Amino acid sequence: MSPASDASAGSAPDQTPAAAARKRPKPGERRVQILQVLAEMLQQPGAERVTTAALAARLAVSEAALYRHFASKAQMFEALIDFIESSVFGLIGQINERESAGRTRAARIVAMVLQFGEKNPGMARVMVGDALVFEHERLQQRMNQFFDKLDAALRQCLRDGSQGNPVEPVRLTPDTDAQVRASVLTAFVAGRLQRFARSGFRRAPTEQLDACMAYML
Repeated sequence: MSPASDASAGSAPDQTPAAAARKRPKPGERRVQILQVLAEMLQQPGAERVTTAALAARLAVSEAALYRHFASKAQMFEALIDFIESSVFGLIGQINERESAGRTRAARIVAMVLQFGEKNPGMARVMVGDALVFEHERLQQRMNQFFDKLDAALRQCLRDGSQGNPVEPVRLTPDTDAQVRASVLTAFVAGRLQRFARSGFRRAPTEQLDACMAYML
């Protein structure tokens, strides 16, 4: 065997572990990867309940590997809900900072939430609870709280922008008017996202949105 051959043979074992190390994701990266694949599986039209076995198979890892990053499947869903909440309410904060007109803020918040669901179909299924059927009840409770917080944010916008409408058959106080309109808008958002999910993501939640917002506001 020539010296060149010896050098070549000696270098191979050194390269293989380095290559393997580069390909192995870091703990934080693996968590993100698990959540991304879970969201992808949820956005398949007509998708059944996602099991940890199916999720592990999609990731080409063992179920035990999943539990090194998440204590349970419920914890995986909680991480998705954390992402939904931080994304949506972070954007609501930006809208409130940039727009002074109350009703315009409310309209933009509604549009933003619907656009978020449209761009993230798997998240939309979580938001309306379709993906949470048979999962831990605290997950649905958290999404109920999400819509309560959305209602409160809209109510504040509408209270700031209350203008009284002389053609309304029933005259409401500004606070009551804001409460009623916020309730209607929140129900509209939930209904549109649910229709989107149950139509197999064919019916866009933003369909005729401007006309709907003009009618409600």
